[in-house]
Amino acid sequence: DFCLSRGLGDVYKRQHVYLSGADPDLSIGNFIADQVKGKSYATYPYAIQRGILLHRKIDDFTDRHPLFKKNVRLLFPTFRHYSRVIVDMFFDHFLATQWGEYHHQPLEQFISDFYDLIDQYPGTLPHKINNMIPFLIDQNWFMDYSTVEGLEKILNQMSRRTQYPVERDRAVIDLKANYNDIKDDFNVFFESLEKHVAEAVLK
Repeated sequence: DFCLSRGLGDVYKRQHVYLSGADPDLSIGNFIADQVKGKSYATYPYAIQRGILLHRKIDDFTDRHPLFKKNVRLLFPTFRHYSRVIVDMFFDHFLATQWGEYHHQPLEQFISDFYDLIDQYPGTLPHKINNMIPFLIDQNWFMDYSTVEGLEKILNQMSRRTQYPVERDRAVIDLKANYNDIKDDFNVFFESLEKHVAEAVLK
């Protein structure tokens, strides 16, 4: 099933976990949100509901942001409706490559701590995510975004999980050809996203 979430990449998108801050329930809610449909979020404890709703606000803000939309348009002629997923992945790549500018913990430790956190919520995770967790941890998918080679690996997984013939090599070529421009767009976008999330959490 390709759509474990908004896209294969979104299942383990580091941006959502990072934007949850140090709140474990918020992190878990944010992590599972794409598998929690409609009003079913109300069946979860309130603290996790907040994470689910925060995830939805992040996605809505992202989809509306002009720099995100600009990069979707860049990829759309080749990737069509998968362009949003791939831009998500590109942006998460730039969060990983600049991690030290955003977080005091080394990336490897942050990821390890999150894997430990997941283990504390065995009865909370939706079925599909529970099934995916062993692969997430064993293959350390959260780290894959840190390199272009890792992105190519994930794109290869996408091509096996969808009937759409994803030209994964072309996606990597597009990233390399526009690397600095996409990085600059991400930095401006993410600064505005952090401010938006800070306001959303306070509400």
